[in-house]
Amino acid sequence: MTENEERTGWMAPAPGVRESQRIPVAFWGFHDRFKRAYRKYAELHLGDERLAGRVVHTVFLNLLRGWPRLMEEASPAASAWAHLKEAVDDVLIAQGRDSAMAETAVFHRVARAVLEDARDEFAAMESSVGLYPAIARLPGRQFDVMVLHYVLGCTTAKTAAIMGITEATVRSHRLHARNRIGRELGLAPEPEHPED
Repeated sequence: MTENEERTGWMAPAPGVRESQRIPVAFWGFHDRFKRAYRKYAELHLGDERLAGRVVHTVFLNLLRGWPRLMEEASPAASAWAHLKEAVDDVLIAQGRDSAMAETAVFHRVARAVLEDARDEFAAMESSVGLYPAIARLPGRQFDVMVLHYVLGCTTAKTAAIMGITEATVRSHRLHARNRIGRELGLAPEPEHPED
């Protein structure tokens, strides 16, 4: 990066790209920070790694096109997260199907259990069959917190950053979601433990 690029916050276009197509350095930071989580979230819902990659790529292109406007938002991360969720929902609606989250999450849990050799894969699948559909029935933000934190393994801080909310809000949504799931599955509510 040149001194001028550092000062202006914009990177020069790649060779063969017109001068008007400069990409803000801040965009690349945002992209690097959230791309992996966005892709894992999309793949969880779409059940297709390649399709998830295309959807996330399109989302980031749209974010880049509206970058100045996005940076004026009160919470750019929350706006970008909403855009990702809308894009995933649009694909599911266009394909006339529901989210593959329950099946995909069960697969990931079983694979993790087998790889870690921590528990029998059938026991892992059996316990997941009731849990993941219960997660899928949660209200929007509680659902996102549970998927990001428990299914995709994001920390409280990372979940807050991705969703554009505070860590306290993440903990609150997590506690309410766990209590709701516990009631639905007939389990005693547990107090919130600081996991990270």
